[in-house]
Amino acid sequence: MTAEIVTFGCRLNAWESEAMRRLTAEAGLGDTLVFNTCAVTAEAERQARQAIRKARRERPEAEIVVTGCAAQIAPERWLAMEEVDRVVGNAEKLTAEAWKPEAPAALVDDIMSVRETAPHLLDGFGGRARAFVQVQQGCDHRCTFCIIPYGRGPSRSVPLGEIAAQTRRLLEAGAAEIVLTGVDIASWGADLPGAPRLGQLVRRLLAQVPELGRLRLSSVDPAAIDEELFRLLADEPRLMPHLHLSVQAGDDMVLKRMKRRHLAADIVSLCGRLKALRPEIAFGADLIAGFPTETEAMFARSLELVEACPLTWLHVFPYSPRRGTPAARMPQVPAPVRKERARRLRGAGEAAAGRFLESRVGLTERVAVEKDGIGRTEQFAPARLEGPALPGSVRRARVRRVENERLVAEVLAA
Repeated sequence: MTAEIVTFGCRLNAWESEAMRRLTAEAGLGDTLVFNTCAVTAEAERQARQAIRKARRERPEAEIVVTGCAAQIAPERWLAMEEVDRVVGNAEKLTAEAWKPEAPAALVDDIMSVRETAPHLLDGFGGRARAFVQVQQGCDHRCTFCIIPYGRGPSRSVPLGEIAAQTRRLLEAGAAEIVLTGVDIASWGADLPGAPRLGQLVRRLLAQVPELGRLRLSSVDPAAIDEELFRLLADEPRLMPHLHLSVQAGDDMVLKRMKRRHLAADIVSLCGRLKALRPEIAFGADLIAGFPTETEAMFARSLELVEACPLTWLHVFPYSPRRGTPAARMPQVPAPVRKERARRLRGAGEAAAGRFLESRVGLTERVAVEKDGIGRTEQFAPARLEGPALPGSVRRARVRRVENERLVAEVLAA
């Protein structure tokens, strides 16, 4: 029996869970459950606690270890749970020492003192159509709603050489597409010699790894997109025409109270500029509904922004107060109103996605196949293929119709 890893939250957590899977196996851990938690919302923490209690009932003899952002921020609260045996910090979980039998019950140091990225541990999600490469960790910004910097620490960049080496290994393992991921990837390079920018990373990575056919970016701060990245999004076919933006709101006063570095007009301008440079590009966005002080008129501007850009693939969160953040001390919007606004935002996103999918009918797409004939187009649209489609391959396919919120496409001869 080997340790079981249960993951909550972001792609970075998923990457780190794979690292822990390797570390716990090397340590020879047996009947062990590791819960890799998320602290973005109170609901994420509630789900983790619920899963831990259920696990203890079902496996009373197993050792239960809690790690991740929620554990890093408040280790004492997790240790207080009678079901929990050990708590491991976010930096410590990526070290072999944390998984030795003699490790202490609480191994959580000050994450804000960490100044280096974790050593290379594994090659991401090898063998899958889309493989994730961590290029950056932590965040130097202090948005008023966000607790994550206190779980992840300051921004630290992975050197280009390591990113390129890991990318090559993933491609050799069968990955068709590489996704660059991190907490704030637009901050990549600020702590490296010469302070290179994200655009330079993308350009040099594509140059050093010519066999890389599809490169995608995870969520990007719209205020930090540099000119070189604009040029690449316009002219580089291997950089996918899809950008997921950390937008959060469509009202300027709300954005200021969030301490974001952009205004609504900046998002409209950004999307318009990229559409002009690369007409087929699609946009995703993170949006928060019901931020403190948000009125109905302020919320309506978020709905308007979805239409104006348009924002096609939405990640919508009802605002969740996080203890220790400035926003938690602001006048709160009632929880039922937050949930209702989130529902309306999701509806706007579903409508935008539906329009985008319908616009692709009759076109030829290149689909990275994941499993069971399901994959993603270059614009990140979900697609079901009719015809031969091996996992890890990229197939040209003609879109015939939209069905169950997916494109249905006929595979064309190679």
